[in-house]
Amino acid sequence: MTHVLVAGASGLVGNAVLRAYADNADVKVTALSRRRPRLYGAGFLELDLMDAQACADALGPLSDVTHLVYAALYEKDDLVAGWLAEDQIVRNDAMLRHLFEPLVATARGLEHVCLLQGTKAYGAHVRRIPVPAREDRDELKSQANFYWNQEGYLRSKQKDARWELTIIRPQIVFGDTIGAAMNPIAAIGLYGALLKEAGDPLHYPGSGPDTAFEAADAELVGRAIRWSGTIGQGRDRSFNITNGDVFVWRQVWPAIADALGMKVGEERPQQLAQLLPPRSHDWDKICRKYRLAAPPLMEFAGKSLAYADLLMHRADDAHGLPAVVSTIRLRRSGFSEVMDSEDMLRASIMRMQAEQLLPPR
Repeated sequence: MTHVLVAGASGLVGNAVLRAYADNADVKVTALSRRRPRLYGAGFLELDLMDAQACADALGPLSDVTHLVYAALYEKDDLVAGWLAEDQIVRNDAMLRHLFEPLVATARGLEHVCLLQGTKAYGAHVRRIPVPAREDRDELKSQANFYWNQEGYLRSKQKDARWELTIIRPQIVFGDTIGAAMNPIAAIGLYGALLKEAGDPLHYPGSGPDTAFEAADAELVGRAIRWSGTIGQGRDRSFNITNGDVFVWRQVWPAIADALGMKVGEERPQQLAQLLPPRSHDWDKICRKYRLAAPPLMEFAGKSLAYADLLMHRADDAHGLPAVVSTIRLRRSGFSEVMDSEDMLRASIMRMQAEQLLPPR
């Protein structure tokens, strides 16, 4: 029987992977994270990947694991600056090793490992990247990045082993998970709820000229990860993944406003990471008024406020845009699903409303 272990199951991509397997009764799924995620029928293993002994004790019994999805991530409080910090690299490297060493020692039937990366593989956080970035020619391995530590480690362990490795590199991921490091929907949902409760329209907080972005729906990424472990062409390769279209913030802002039950407001450039935290008491009142199942504001947002600010003001950044990737390799290898990004934004907000994480439309 296939047994999938999903590390980082409370995160944006990890939780989407759990949903991707939820309809498959022939697959056993174990979710691993520090915070208990929505499980969708999966088992749960609460574990801190920085605790090497706890990892050895917990993972030793999992001898039947056949597939590992590694989407665990440590981000510093200063999200963007942390991407270049040595201790962030060291910690993410250690987390993977603490998990994988005891797992590979006991899971003799391991067949496939899927490792999550992203467009920082092309240096999108430090430079203007080639357009489009391609998996076989534009990796920026001269820039220190925990991606390379993790990938190098896994490839060293892969020698003479039976399991294969797939690397998935999504563009900006959107979904309905709260508490994630980088989910723009959580940040926008909070911002909209506070404005709406005050009787205001949804003002656009970004700045700079219109720039085309690519999105990756978390559900789409989850299904691609499931595909990568079952289809021969999806193994031992790196794949960029996007929805298949592009969007401009100002152009999709009316769809976001409509999903929240709001009118579009003015352009008011603001930093959400500065604007929203002082409004935590207002958010608490909203939660009580609408009987939401949502946590306090900063637990809801995770580090996503700073990430949303980066995206909506990135055109002002010296590194420049656009950051566009090629998904031809993925499509040619057999994964052809696409998603309209405007539909994605609406659907993510509607799921949060349905789960009583945001006020009703």
